[in-house]
Amino acid sequence: MHYRRFLRSPKHHRALDRMNFGLEARSVAIGIGALACFFDLRTRRIPNLLTFGAAIAGIVYAIFEHGLAGLLASAGGWLVGCLLFLPFFLLRGMGAGDVKLVAAVGAWLGPATVFWVALYTMIAGGFLAVVLALATGYLRQALTNLSLLLMHWRLVGVRPLTEITLAEARGPRLPYALPITVGTVVALWLR
Repeated sequence: MHYRRFLRSPKHHRALDRMNFGLEARSVAIGIGALACFFDLRTRRIPNLLTFGAAIAGIVYAIFEHGLAGLLASAGGWLVGCLLFLPFFLLRGMGAGDVKLVAAVGAWLGPATVFWVALYTMIAGGFLAVVLALATGYLRQALTNLSLLLMHWRLVGVRPLTEITLAEARGPRLPYALPITVGTVVALWLR
């Protein structure tokens, strides 16, 4: 019964917002990203064993370190990480491994930190996408595709445009584990 009062208390919400998983958890989160980069650069896939294994390990670690509050923060981080990138997957602009990677990082860092990870990941992803498009001569086509996508969304609503989804696009592909890892490092550095 005591845990129910704790869950409803402002103290609980502050604990979830400010959960500090420590240097070990932060190091593991960066290591998970680095390992995902290795796989994503080599095979263009991020293994489920890495993403789900890392998420489960993060939740178990949080329980041992912080008890019930750790469980809630870790599970909340996983959920927030998943929900922030799920729309991109549903619109077929991102792979499921990328979504699971952000969720796994969230399980190690908690909901507040994974929000910042996602924000810095998007900034890094946009920057790296422009660099990749410039390096491969694809920038003009990328901007045309973006224009087509926005017009498509305006006319039929926010739905995938088959011609430019991840599965159908012919342009260069950015292994998104790289921006996720950069976003993780920047978020941890700035917080």
